[in-house]
Amino acid sequence: MELVVLNTSGKETGRKVTLDETVFGIEPNQHAVYLEVKQYLAAQRQGTHKAKERSEITASTKKLKKQKGSGSARYGDIKSPTFRGGGRVFGPKPRDYRFKLNKALKRLAKKSVLSQKMRDNSIRVLEDVSLDAPKTKDFITLLDALTLNGKKSLFILPEANKNVYLSSRNLPKTKVMNFNEVSSYDLVNAGEIVFFEGAVEKFQENLKK
Repeated sequence: MELVVLNTSGKETGRKVTLDETVFGIEPNQHAVYLEVKQYLAAQRQGTHKAKERSEITASTKKLKKQKGSGSARYGDIKSPTFRGGGRVFGPKPRDYRFKLNKALKRLAKKSVLSQKMRDNSIRVLEDVSLDAPKTKDFITLLDALTLNGKKSLFILPEANKNVYLSSRNLPKTKVMNFNEVSSYDLVNAGEIVFFEGAVEKFQENLKK
């Protein structure tokens, strides 16, 4: 399995990169993808929600009416959940939504997304780019050359590149990440995935560990 390497003008360079069939050519496991995306989104939740229970309400504890003889339901104090301003029954409490997944499943999820993206022809390889200074205008020119302007795209770097990252930071539909930072959610959320040439081998090796 091979992909042609493109230059910054969107033209073919004549070089090709070899993609591992065990990473980009497997039968996608949708449940594995679901679990990792669910884990990612759960980790984003603050979990600081809180509602006061009956014992936490500040109010009188006086019994509102006598127990018997009124002809209506019996009442306790004003903090009862049946009254406005009373405590809430089984209300939300602060909690941590995070949960663990084993590494093998997380690798399977990434391979599944990449394999599906390959089937959809949504993966490209771009020659390594080095910008002299952070300029959003230069990055927009690159997006135009790749016909990605206005589309959701994920660029995967072989190593940290501050100028490339800063040049893309103000573009709402474009995300630039280092190869070892990418999650299945990032891959699923991107319409098009662009690997820098040097990142392909590193990314594949990362999924074989």
